[in-house]
Amino acid sequence: MKVAVWDTYVTKKDTTVMHFDILVPEEIKDATQIYQYGKEYLKTKNQEEQTLTSKECRFCHLETVKPHWEEAINKKGYFIIEMENCN
Repeated sequence: MKVAVWDTYVTKKDTTVMHFDILVPEEIKDATQIYQYGKEYLKTKNQEEQTLTSKECRFCHLETVKPHWEEAINKKGYFIIEMENCN
């Protein structure tokens, strides 16, 4: 299985920038759906009011799925890789 990696940078309420990747099955090409996944994740970080559009989130590349990613993708449709300032 291949996953699409969407590189995402969201300005937090404290003005620092969160960097995370949204991983979805490669068949999902609807950017609106991917942004919705990102917004679900932002809610878990108390950042639900922050902007997430094509300016903040873009397709980056395809990658072979890892087992723990696949488990999460099968459960909720996506997996998040936290990169920077995601606390």
